[in-house]
Amino acid sequence: MGSHARPNRIHRTGVRIAMVALVGAALPISAGGLAQAATPGATHSADDNDQQGSGASATAGQEQGTQRQLQPAQAAPHAVKGKAADAQDAKNQAAPQINADHAFLLDARDGSQERELWGGAKADESVSMASTTKIMTAVVVLKHPEWLNRQITVKQEYRDYVQKVGGSTADLQTGDTLTVEQLLHAMLIPSGDDAAMALADNLGSGDTTDARIADFVNQMNAEAQQLGLTGTHFDGFDGISHGNNHSTARDLAKLGQRALLQPVFADIVKNKQFKTEALAANGHIRYYTWDNTNKLLSSYDGALGIKTGSGPEAGYSLVFAAKRDNRTLVGAILKDDQGRFEDATKMLDWGFAH
Repeated sequence: MGSHARPNRIHRTGVRIAMVALVGAALPISAGGLAQAATPGATHSADDNDQQGSGASATAGQEQGTQRQLQPAQAAPHAVKGKAADAQDAKNQAAPQINADHAFLLDARDGSQERELWGGAKADESVSMASTTKIMTAVVVLKHPEWLNRQITVKQEYRDYVQKVGGSTADLQTGDTLTVEQLLHAMLIPSGDDAAMALADNLGSGDTTDARIADFVNQMNAEAQQLGLTGTHFDGFDGISHGNNHSTARDLAKLGQRALLQPVFADIVKNKQFKTEALAANGHIRYYTWDNTNKLLSSYDGALGIKTGSGPEAGYSLVFAAKRDNRTLVGAILKDDQGRFEDATKMLDWGFAH
């Protein structure tokens, strides 16, 4: 294990912002400052890596500028040499040299089976998993492909919930109508707790919101049992724990591998950014832009995404995957610091070298 310390600033969430625009008059927004009305220039952001300024409202037809600075061309040869050296170092290591103890890596092979590559010292210890919970939320939804085109109207209580718990948001606007598939994008890309609540509330069974959500969470736990995730239990749809929401790195890697077998899931989580439109309450069209919280998609060749998470109890977590030379590796890291993407990179480099 590396002994160096990394910064470890944890917030309950970082709000990963959706860029929102409305063609026509802006809808009034009353969600206590969570979002500005959809007018040009309104901004509010803080992703789950505690970075500011990642999103802004936009008028119809506007294109978002490049999110990250490109490296100078002359640095490319050095980068290539550096990657080659890292690959050689990984090949010579008996295990990945990372900071996290709660870590696990598997080779997904053809998807129908997996092979364990490496597990950290605490790969089987159940700990809080934060927003990686939403992988199972998506898996339960995708058991019913007939739901994907179902229309769901955003309730004010979804926005109020995000404000109450300090959750991450897709900035869904009250009264907008989106499909289940759009809400999956809103939940998995910017990690929207509002989108997760909309899915649980509308796809669970019961006469009240609480009953429907409880039923949906029961479906999540039933699926965990069916998949043999013995160290996993859910008490919510989004990772905001009520004291009994936990998993292991081994379980989450297996869950990530199973989720990637769903083409819709795999297509969603590989997006660095996603743009869509929805019908607003006043009949106008709302435009949404969501940026992915997973930095590996921009920094690691062959990255397939999956899901980030963070919180005061959980620390920083990451379920990740990459494909190279017809091999797909899937890994999970829990209770890490802000260096989780570096740790994931080292794990993948090591895995591809073995």
